[in-house]
Formats: sequence, C-alpha cells, structure tokens
Amino acid sequence: MHSKPFLFKKFIINQDQCAMKVGTDAILLGAWANISHNPYSILDIGAGTGILSLMLAQRCYAEQIDAIEIEDNAYEQCVNNFENSTWSDRLFCYHASLEEFVDEIDDTYDLIISNPPFYTEDYKSSKYTRDLARFEDAMPFEHLVESVSKLLSKNGKLVVVIPFKEETPFITLASKKHLFPNKFLRVKGNSETPFKRSLIEFSFDKKEMVVEELTIETSRHVYTQNYTNLTKDFYLKM
Repeated sequence: MHSKPFLFKKFIINQDQCAMKVGTDAILLGAWANISHNPYSILDIGAGTGILSLMLAQRCYAEQIDAIEIEDNAYEQCVNNFENSTWSDRLFCYHASLEEFVDEIDDTYDLIISNPPFYTEDYKSSKYTRDLARFEDAMPFEHLVESVSKLLSKNGKLVVVIPFKEETPFITLASKKHLFPNKFLRVKGNSETPFKRSLIEFSFDKKEMVVEELTIETSRHVYTQNYTNLTKDFYLKM
C-alpha cells in the first residue's frame, strides 16, 4: 500500500496518517451507493481518509455530510481532506466513537454509508492502528446495525460493503432491527475467483431484492467495462 496522495478527478486524498489506505472496496461503495432519493443528510461511519464522504459530495447535493472517525490520526487526516476539497462547506467530521455519537445526536440521516472494519486473516498484526481499522472488534456488526437503526430516517438507506461470507449473518442482524436488504452487488476480482465482497443496500421497507454481480478485472490491471462504467467519474485514468 502506498502512502502518497491518491489523486481523483475532482479531489485529492492524503493518506499518510491513515492505517487503512484508499482501496477498491471504498471506491466501489462510494460509486454504487444509491442517491436516487436525493438525500439531504448523509452519515459516513468510520470515515478513515474521508473518501466515501468526498465521493458522495461529488455525486449529490446533500446539504449535510457528516463523518465519524475515532482514531486520532485518521480523524485529523479526514478533516484535512475535507478542508482541501471543493465541498468543505458541506462536510464535517466528528472525532468520536459510534456509541458517543449515537448518544449525542438527535438528527436522523437519509443515507448512512459504512465500510466497516473487518478482518479476513486469522491473526492480528503488530500494527495496532491498522488492526483497529480492519478488525471487527473495533465496531462489531451488531453495534453498527443497532446504531444505524436509531440514526436512519424513516425512508433512509444504509449501504455497506462486507466480506461475501458475512452476507447472511449481517442480514440476520439487520432484520432484527427491521432493516431489510433491497439491493446487492456481489463482487469478484476476476471471473476465475469466488465472490469476495458484498455491497448491500438496506432500508426499513421490505422490497423485492435486486441482485447484481460485478467482476473487477479481465486480467491484471485490465478492468471490465462494468467496473470502468461504475468508477470512471472518480479515477483519474479511467
């Protein structure tokens, strides 16, 4: 992973202080998240560099885009990335845990987006902050779902990216809080590999589920048309 700034078409992400660098998961999620209901307010839970908030600021006219980040260095970097963007007047980052935020905030949000920490390897590395960013202990899925059920407006949407193998447990947790999956995007690296990620949209409405699939590459660094179409408004060289 490189720590140099990540240049997008309309903004720059500085990431030298963040444990988790800009990655494909976030770019897919920020590009895929449904904004057809014209959200007035957006919340980005576990903002890291602030990439999801910045992508949504580029894509829609939401007046209020709030982010939460608990880790000190990541919080400072997120604030810096917001301040250096064209949309700084609409972006605000809170230095808080999700628990603190839920206790303090009375507002609800029309769109909540999260690339929550998860950990696919079976061991924790010696880099504590990277583990905090990756490891589900820092923000268990139950805690995320519970919090979202309080923070999401009646007609709001939650969009998340999670490991494909966590799809069923996550949906089970969400349904206990009356959050139902409406749309899926199941992602694989190439046609030969199994599904790795699930992007899921939830709401308080039970609807017929729309399930789509996306393959990222046809071969190393050769991107599929679907991936290019989804991300071309952001990547400098797409």
